Amino acid sequence: MFLNYLKNFFLKYKLKSKWQEVSTQASTNAIQTVGLLVDESVFVEKQALIQALIANGFSQNNITILVYRDQINNKESFSEFTFSSAIVNWSGEIQNTVVTEFIQTEFDLLISYYAIEKAILLLITNNSKAQFKVGFSAIDKKFNHLMITTRPENYSVFVHELFKYLKILNKIES
Repeated sequence: MFLNYLKNFFLKYKLKSKWQEVSTQASTNAIQTVGLLVDESVFVEKQALIQALIANGFSQNNITILVYRDQINNKESFSEFTFSSAIVNWSGEIQNTVVTEFIQTEFDLLISYYAIEKAILLLITNNSKAQFKVGFSAIDKKFNHLMITTRPENYSVFVHELFKYLKILNKIES
């Protein structure tokens, strides 16, 4: 446990110099593909969140989900790819092809569904090739184009606010 805390602290410190502010030149294209990065250590209702996104107009086939957990039980099976901080080495390099492919995919929208700054999640959000990034206001503003002020437990409020602003920004049809 202490080593994970130390690794997280060390990675944040080391990667701060590499983190870049999100580009102000967000795409004006309509949203088709969605990347969803969820911290399941804190938020366990990911299926309800996914259903809320689908109910508001996103296609289930166009949503790619990546789930983070602090601890993974090897005997447990998961419906989505689930990873822990073990995939990152001490120099901040990701050692997993699925996560690397997620980062390299040019999603129209990346939803960073976590409100606690963990180095691995910040690294994925920062390095993502997504054209428009949305997250919680509790996370540093340099990682997302749009920040929503709510708590992760209030996924219905998050989804409502997300779609309200996506309509205002002409990212989805009204």
